[in-house]
Amino acid sequence: MLSIDLTGKRAFVAGVADDRGYGWAIVRALAQAGATVCVGTWPPTLRIFTKSLERGKLDMSLPGGGTIELEKIYPLDAVFDLPEDVPEDISSDKRYVELTGYTIQEVADQLRTDFGESCLDIIVHSLANGPEVQNDLLDTSRSGYLAAISASAYSMVSLLQRFAPLVRPGGSLVSLSYLAAERVVPGYGGGMSSAKSALESDTRTLAWEAGRKYGIRVNTISAGPLASRAAKAIGTIERMVDYYVQNSPLPEAITADEVGTVAAFLCSPLASGITGETLHVDKGYHAMGMQADTPLSE
Repeated sequence: MLSIDLTGKRAFVAGVADDRGYGWAIVRALAQAGATVCVGTWPPTLRIFTKSLERGKLDMSLPGGGTIELEKIYPLDAVFDLPEDVPEDISSDKRYVELTGYTIQEVADQLRTDFGESCLDIIVHSLANGPEVQNDLLDTSRSGYLAAISASAYSMVSLLQRFAPLVRPGGSLVSLSYLAAERVVPGYGGGMSSAKSALESDTRTLAWEAGRKYGIRVNTISAGPLASRAAKAIGTIERMVDYYVQNSPLPEAITADEVGTVAAFLCSPLASGITGETLHVDKGYHAMGMQADTPLSE
C-alpha cells in the first residue's frame, strides 16, 4: 500500500501557538507520518502555549492512536533576522525580557547545537501577521503594509536563507497562502493580500534558487478560510467560511486536517517531482467564476 512515510525525518514548523489552526494540523500530520517535530512559537504566545501543553489542554491525539510528542519548542519571532535587529522596546517587553535566542539566525544556530549540522528535512512556514488587516488597502499605513510583508512573506525568505544549510538532501519547505494573493477578497486588508502575492511569487523564485543550490523543494498551499483563533483577527472569518461553503464545488467547510495531510504529502518523497507550486486546498472554490446561485447556473 502506498503511504506517506516520514520515518527518520525531522521537521521544524514555524508559527504554532495553539491546536486550532493549520500549523497544528500540519504538526499532527507530520507526526502521524513518522516525523519528529520541533516548533517555533511567537514569544508573546509562548507562555500560554507551553502552559497549555503542561496542563493537557491541547489535543495531542493522533488518528489511529498514539500522541504527538514535540521534540523541542523554540521561541521564534520571524520579524527579526539577527539579535541586533531587535529594538530595545521589544527586548525589554515583559513577554520578551526573559527570553533569548528568538531571532531566525539564533534559532538556526540552536538547532545546529541541539541536533548537529545536517539535522532538518522539512521546514514549514505557518507565519502571517498584519497589524492593520481590518483596514482597506487605501487606508493602510506604510508601516502597517511593510509589517505585513515582513512577517508574512519575507520571513519565509529569511527562514530558508538561514535554515537551508541545515537541511539534508531531499528536503522540502511548505508555506501557507490564501486566495487573496490572486483575487480581491474584501475585508482582507492591511497589505495582507500583497504579502500573500509576494509569498507565492517568492515560492517560485526560491524553488529555482534553493533547488539548484541546496536541492530543496519549495511549495505553498493556498488554503480555504478556517475559523482559527489567529484568523479571527480578520473580523469576518465566519462569513468567509460560510461563503465558501455556499459557493464551492464541494459545498462544505475545509478542515485543518485536510490541509495538514496535503502538507505532509508535499514534504514526502511522494511529491519529489513537485516544486514551485501553489496548490489550492479549498474544496475547489478557486475554480469558480461566479456565485453558485446565479441565474446562469440554474
